[in-house]
Amino acid sequence: MKVFISHRSALEYWRLRRTQHNGPGERKLLASLPGTPPATAQVKRTGLTLPLHVLLSDPIGRWRSQTMKQHVFIGPTPFGCFVAAKDDLMVSSPEFCFLQMASELSLVELIELGFELCGEYSLFVEDDPDVSESGFYNRKALTSTKKLDAFVARMPHVWGQLKARRALRYLLDGSASPMETKLAILLTLPYKLGGYGFIPPKLNSRLMPSKTAKRTSSKGFYSCDLYWPDYGVAVEYDSDLFHTGSTRIADDSKRRNTLALMGVTVITVTKQQLYSSRELEKVTKILAGFLEKRLKYKNPGFSIAHRELRNQLL
Repeated sequence: MKVFISHRSALEYWRLRRTQHNGPGERKLLASLPGTPPATAQVKRTGLTLPLHVLLSDPIGRWRSQTMKQHVFIGPTPFGCFVAAKDDLMVSSPEFCFLQMASELSLVELIELGFELCGEYSLFVEDDPDVSESGFYNRKALTSTKKLDAFVARMPHVWGQLKARRALRYLLDGSASPMETKLAILLTLPYKLGGYGFIPPKLNSRLMPSKTAKRTSSKGFYSCDLYWPDYGVAVEYDSDLFHTGSTRIADDSKRRNTLALMGVTVITVTKQQLYSSRELEKVTKILAGFLEKRLKYKNPGFSIAHRELRNQLL
């Protein structure tokens, strides 16, 4: 009997993908899900945290279990819903997992998850033996905003679909870290959700150096955390973890000088600024000047929404 992993267990599986080197698996087209839960021994062999979240097609088939959280899904499972991890193990695809988590997360949490799935990092799971000080590891993107949008559109009657579609309005591809995600969300969400309403930037897009810039740099390209190409403005998150030491400081200085030769203005945001509402607001006023944006949020409504957004993100 096949085990169909879903929701938080599927998310845990995708966050652990770095330990498996055989590719993302084969996507399957299935006629229907099983009506009864798998055996307890089979559930334990998955190696994922218990209780394991599984999908069934029939609510009558459910039974009480401390090892399983049983979800019922009635409806077609079109191509792209599941990935074959092993012969007896099917996992909800990153797109299906995103839709499933829409029923369990707040809108902001779902947006943050979408950034992660479409970004080049994964958070560590609880009790992960490989956890590092950064709290995340780098990997290739599991999906994209385009793929998420197409998948969610094909599942119109699934619980959480409306929230998923709303979250998709604010997702961006290419985030390289959780802090870049938080910064991008704070800057781009609309006023009503507590953000500053800036137009979406490109995340970690490659900038090729000009002929003049090549004279001062040996790098073939530069990547900026958040970049607005129409304005030649970039915002960089300056991590305490990766941007300390005299050598690193010197490298960052050379990088900023080269970007300046390329016509790119770089605004730096530190961890201390990000975690201070007052200091981040000062940064947004500087950014607004470069992006020719007039900040027009009204209080007290914005302050309440912004405080709630910061509480969820930070």
